[in-house]
Amino acid sequence: MKKYALISVTDKTGIVEFAMGLIQNGFSIISTGGTSRLLREHQVPIVDISDFTGFSEILDGRVKTLHPKVHSGILFDRKKHAKEADSLKTEAIDLVVVNLYDFANEAKRKELGLEEAIEFIDIGGPTMLRGAAKNWQYVLPVIDPQDYEEVLNLSKTGKFPSEFRMKLARKVFATTSQYDAMIANYFQISEPGEQLPVSLSVSSHLRYGENPKQKAALYKPSWAHLDSFCEVDILQGKELSYNNYLDLDAAAALIREFPEDMALTIVKHNNPCGTAINQPGDTLVDVYRKALSGDPRSAFGGIVATNTEISEEVAQEMNSLFLECIIAPSFSEGAKRIFSQKKNLRLVRASWLKTKPLPELTLKSIRGAILVQDQDVVSDAQWLVPTNEKPTPEQARDLKFAWKVSAHVKSNAIVFAKDGVTLTVGAGQMSRIDSATFAAEKALAENKPIRGAVMASDAFFPFRDTVDLAAKFGISAIIQPGGSLRDQESIDACNESQIAMALTGERHFKH
Repeated sequence: MKKYALISVTDKTGIVEFAMGLIQNGFSIISTGGTSRLLREHQVPIVDISDFTGFSEILDGRVKTLHPKVHSGILFDRKKHAKEADSLKTEAIDLVVVNLYDFANEAKRKELGLEEAIEFIDIGGPTMLRGAAKNWQYVLPVIDPQDYEEVLNLSKTGKFPSEFRMKLARKVFATTSQYDAMIANYFQISEPGEQLPVSLSVSSHLRYGENPKQKAALYKPSWAHLDSFCEVDILQGKELSYNNYLDLDAAAALIREFPEDMALTIVKHNNPCGTAINQPGDTLVDVYRKALSGDPRSAFGGIVATNTEISEEVAQEMNSLFLECIIAPSFSEGAKRIFSQKKNLRLVRASWLKTKPLPELTLKSIRGAILVQDQDVVSDAQWLVPTNEKPTPEQARDLKFAWKVSAHVKSNAIVFAKDGVTLTVGAGQMSRIDSATFAAEKALAENKPIRGAVMASDAFFPFRDTVDLAAKFGISAIIQPGGSLRDQESIDACNESQIAMALTGERHFKH
């Protein structure tokens, strides 16, 4: 009996050599469409799918492998169905070599409309692969060009061990599951509470997890946008660690709050220790120096993110400080030359830092479960100002800046800022007054004048004590969500000290 291998691939890497090797090892090749044309061009003898089935492809190629002769040849149990297969004149297909239409790169970019995108949804490919994987004891499903060499080596012996067959079957079901999840997410981004197709593929293996004893990897979800950490260029430096990615993500999320400004932040342990946006006439060197002034001691070993190209001048300034990573939309040749002096410094290029992030669901794992929520977005809605004092235009700009920064600080979060620069940050304390006290005392210890600065709080004040502390240090304006039963007490405290206070109506807890 003939041994048939059915070959129909989108990724044609190595397929000519693979097909020739299979023929040398006793297989006859059935092929379709572009794959059959490529094989013929290289003088590889094949049987066209239409000749094998006796049925021409129809519906612009949508139906060509969906035929009983193909699927009975793949699916029949060589023991249980032998007589029935013989009566049907079924020819066994022992090897199915298929990879799928590249939906991710062709349709998921959303440059195509829905009618065009659906043409990249593969039907015949997944059907054949799933059939072969289901019948893995008799049929070998090959979806990955990386497996060609091992398949060829084993085909010389005529025997494929059960463990190898099962491994390829697992790979098929994992891949088709991911493929379907990708398509489902293209049709509709699910909301929390709806069925959520989750499929993850390994993007890279990491040096280690939060600690060296922990293993870790970076996975790409099926719904990932192009503004993804799987879509960045690592220009130099050591392999990124789990903690590096967490800090890079925190830094990038904050920077993208300021698409209209030249912005820079320095992040340490997922918190911004210094952030600044440009004032008229500022260069990126000026913005970097201002951000660094927020907490130069904590910046040691930190992550820098900016939405502006890093020039040679900026690189020279940054190179005097030990940094773990720098992420930017681009680096000048001079900057790369200067940074190359520090071989371990990671340079990460991400063009999407210049833009606002696309909305997406956020997932967080807990023991045996996944929490899903909408992305937290800082709104530009009109604030309510219930105090006698109203913010000046300068104060309003600083309040807006500090409010955006506070949304990216671990709760409870307090941010003091002036002239588009964070003066000090109080992060992650169990009570709000402790965060405010820590921030104020840190500023005093570093001889920073905070009189006249503004203060942002990521959630409401349960008591007036935080306002009283702000008044003690000369804070001129405050921004907070409001919504406490004791809001009036905080309003009265502001009026007593001639402080302007804006209420946003939304909080930004970050756990």
